[in-house]
Amino acid sequence: MSAFNGLNMHLGNLSLLSGARTRSISAENFTGEKGQGGMATEGTGAVQARNLGQGWKVSPSINIAPLQTVTLAEIEGPGAIQHIWLTVHPRYWRSLVFRFYWDDEETPSIEVPLGDFFCNGWCERSNVSSIPVAVNPAGGFNSYWEMPFRKAARITLENLVDDEVRGFYYQITYALTDVPENAAYFHAQWRRSNPLPYKTDHTLLDGVTGQGHYVGTYLAWGVNNNGWWGEGEIKFFMDSDEAFPTICGTGTEDYFGGAWNFEHPKGEYGIYSTPYLGLSQVIKPDGLYRSQQRFGMYRWHVMDPIRFQQDLRVTIQALGWRTEQGYLPLKDDIASTAFWYQSEPHGSFPPLPTYEFLEVI
Repeated sequence: MSAFNGLNMHLGNLSLLSGARTRSISAENFTGEKGQGGMATEGTGAVQARNLGQGWKVSPSINIAPLQTVTLAEIEGPGAIQHIWLTVHPRYWRSLVFRFYWDDEETPSIEVPLGDFFCNGWCERSNVSSIPVAVNPAGGFNSYWEMPFRKAARITLENLVDDEVRGFYYQITYALTDVPENAAYFHAQWRRSNPLPYKTDHTLLDGVTGQGHYVGTYLAWGVNNNGWWGEGEIKFFMDSDEAFPTICGTGTEDYFGGAWNFEHPKGEYGIYSTPYLGLSQVIKPDGLYRSQQRFGMYRWHVMDPIRFQQDLRVTIQALGWRTEQGYLPLKDDIASTAFWYQSEPHGSFPPLPTYEFLEVI
């Protein structure tokens, strides 16, 4: 078994040896180099460690200046990122943008606001208990998506607003190992329709070319009407599909593994978070300033990846009830993050909007 095949561990093969070498980047070891962790003499914890000195949590985090982009990781391959942990105040979850670059590419393969990447798009904490993404009290973000690279990996974080971000804690764990020829590159893309134009579909993904497989969806969905809102179908157009898709769902709650309006117990939304799918967040109106219902939903195609050979487009409808006899196209606020693997090069991403369009208000 190759070193790379031994990376994606589960209880069945956890005992198998591998030639991979584990490294980790954090504010205590900015380069991830062997034997270089915990050496800082200056940092955000220097005052607290003043009576203890070097080696005593001198540099546990970083601060990010207004409108600045920082490089969190620069790694020479081959290898694979295995785990990312981070935490920062929720007010920054839409104003910080994650970007990942594989093998010296000029445009990122991942470009997503920080909170949405971890299924928390509303700048309010909600726990997630899934296999690839876990969010734990009180705002600990974890990603276990496997992200192979052959030459290099670079991760940046952009602060879009004129405020200093204080206390950004992070750790990026990776393995240096050979990468097999058929290993694809991880991608993620964010889009928002606010509001969605009447009688149109929200596009999660378009312009994807090459061979790959779609592995996940996160939606931060804000409802602008009374009544049930989740009749819309998700559609996967692949390999030269035109007017009609190859895969067509039967309803929004169906796609996320629920049923019958997510209503359980009667009169309430039933929040759930499972290894591969969930309605992990329901934000209720408060009768004063919170006037809308907002939802967070994820669906991971880990056991059922949607494989395409040439191209892929993904859309979802916003559909409610006009009466008991007819559907009502909705003009909702839908922010989506699509996750997929594919061969490079990837197609062009749409330009990320300014913070005014990303902001949760």
